[in-house]
Amino acid sequence: MRVAIIGLGLIGGSMGLALKAAGAEVIGYARRPEVASAAMERGAVNRCGSDLPATIKGAEIIVIATPVLAIKDVLANIAKDVPKGAIVTDVASTKVDVLSWAGKYLPAKACFIGGHPMAGKEVSGIAASDVNLFRGCTYCLIPGKNFNAESRKKMEDIVKEIGARPFYLEAQDHDTLVAGVSHLPHLLSVALVATMVNDPRWSDMAKLAASGYRDTTRLASGDPRMSRDICLTNKKPILDAIDNYINSLNELRRLINDGDEKIEDHFIRAREAREDWLRQK
Repeated sequence: MRVAIIGLGLIGGSMGLALKAAGAEVIGYARRPEVASAAMERGAVNRCGSDLPATIKGAEIIVIATPVLAIKDVLANIAKDVPKGAIVTDVASTKVDVLSWAGKYLPAKACFIGGHPMAGKEVSGIAASDVNLFRGCTYCLIPGKNFNAESRKKMEDIVKEIGARPFYLEAQDHDTLVAGVSHLPHLLSVALVATMVNDPRWSDMAKLAASGYRDTTRLASGDPRMSRDICLTNKKPILDAIDNYINSLNELRRLINDGDEKIEDHFIRAREAREDWLRQK
């Protein structure tokens, strides 16, 4: 199988490594020559260039692994060159806008299936790519333009080949759910860093910060552009998640202010809920 991957950062590079290990021929696209060279050196692609039509020629699967807002231009630019019978997919963290762009720009008979592997690292770029990144993760699949039984099987086979578990849902449901379990944690991490570094006592705090601060702020090391695009394409679900979090935080604030020992109940429930989730994972 020939797979074209447009965008060779952490996810695109890891996808290339995993698919090559599974026996696929992987053709990569990168705008910057140094990224193309790094992808070749790392073994993430069989060949790589900066010509979109050449990249997707003869591809059975076309994976768009760019930041969300860049997907719109990629879809518009590849539309006339998508091979007959090819499946176009993506790996973005938001889906409503992406499926809308696919419906608008891709040719009438083209097939699009939205994708989002629930895996990643706090670091980005081809140097961070990992052949096992998707091993055991949930891989969201969102039916799009001309989705059918044949394209379903082919996409599921790809997901399983890289070690992930396919999970189907609609675009709006996806964006609402990930706002709470993926996008909100990132924003909390960013807000905590900003709160601490803006404190005039930060230089002393930094000497005391240990594993708790490190683990809680890990996501703040993520790709800023990707994070920006997520916020711009999933506004309402993220705002709803922030409001719900603020309500929970305000309740904790009230209990602390009142010196209410019932605050322990919140800690107990949170610990039990997290441990139950870990057991299920």
